[in-house]
Amino acid sequence: MTSPHPHASPTPGGPLAPRPPAAKAADTTRDNPWPLRRLTENIKVYVDRMSPLWVTGQVVEYKVRPGAKMHFLTLRDLETDTSMTVTAWANIMEGTPLAEGARVVTRVKPVFWERSGRLNLQAAEIHLQGVGDLLAQIEALRARLAAEGLFADARKKPLPFAPRTIGLICGRGAKAKEDVVVNASERWPLARFEIREVAVQGDHCVAEVGAALGELDAIDGVDVIVIARGGGAVEDLLPFSDERLVRAVAAARTPIVSAIGHEGDSPLLDLIADYRASTPTDAARRIVPDHARERDGLAQAQSRMRGALAARLSMERTNLALVASRPVLRGPEAILDGHRATLAQHVSALRATIERRLASERQELTRSRATLTALSPQATLDRGYSLLKTPSGALITSSGQVKKGDLIEGILASGRMVAQVVGATAPAPPGSP
Repeated sequence: MTSPHPHASPTPGGPLAPRPPAAKAADTTRDNPWPLRRLTENIKVYVDRMSPLWVTGQVVEYKVRPGAKMHFLTLRDLETDTSMTVTAWANIMEGTPLAEGARVVTRVKPVFWERSGRLNLQAAEIHLQGVGDLLAQIEALRARLAAEGLFADARKKPLPFAPRTIGLICGRGAKAKEDVVVNASERWPLARFEIREVAVQGDHCVAEVGAALGELDAIDGVDVIVIARGGGAVEDLLPFSDERLVRAVAAARTPIVSAIGHEGDSPLLDLIADYRASTPTDAARRIVPDHARERDGLAQAQSRMRGALAARLSMERTNLALVASRPVLRGPEAILDGHRATLAQHVSALRATIERRLASERQELTRSRATLTALSPQATLDRGYSLLKTPSGALITSSGQVKKGDLIEGILASGRMVAQVVGATAPAPPGSP
């Protein structure tokens, strides 16, 4: 036997009739709940009964949409993380030039959308109250850190070509983690990761990201650290402009890659990081080389090296063949032929010179001999004359040099003799005939 339908009641003589829904929320039960549409209808009724009111807050997200009839902005509470979407017609926004960070006071009417279950605020008036304190403080911090030189390019550390281990700081179960790990591993299959999943928005973000950064920075082998989030509302990215986190990144010894926002976002972490990636995927492409491209580059380099070596070898072979074809190498003794001929010429010339000199000297000797013969006392002796000398060897030229009885030596043309003086006449005086 089947039990009756919980929303039906028995009727005499017929099937069970549907039970009418509860009139009030307090009357609903597990057996008699409201359909969800009934709840959203009643919420809309309650919200529509609310009176317009004035609220104040800070504009944390506002994208200008030229030509749009309806504009959207995100209004954040000045003290808590509470935020709501505000819509306004174009004519209202035209008179109020808003910018992200502006503090405003606006007259709004709460609007509840039944299909999405979202509560928005419809603005009837928006008035500026000044620049938002939080973003103004960030701008002041930006200027102060820039004056300290913390954003200078000279401070930025180069990223390693192929890191041994990649440190990754990301949200818990975030898509940014998959973007970095998958894309980096596809490019470089040897990529290894040390991953720290932390809060990447809210009150605990700065403390958890800072602790993870310090832990990874202390690990030997972690050559680069990626801080990834992948964009979000301006208020969600505010922790990444916190001075404590910015200075922790500046003090890190490991190169830091910031992959926090999208192209339009610019937290201070982007300025202090060693490399600012536009997205987590861009970070993955930057921190590791492309294995396929490097392999192709290596193959091309090897091909160029082989070609260069082959060309050099061919050139050297050609040069060697040219050298080997020279006559001096085909007949090495030929190199001496010229020297032999030159030497023979020098020998012949030397001999001729010597012979000429000898002939000249012979002629001179003959002339000298003839002169000597002509002037020699021997010639005189040959003509019948003789020389007389005293025993002391002095030549006798006057009779006054000897006396009777002296022995004298006579030198003839042929031979010598000894004679004794038996008498001598006195020499004639000078000038007498």
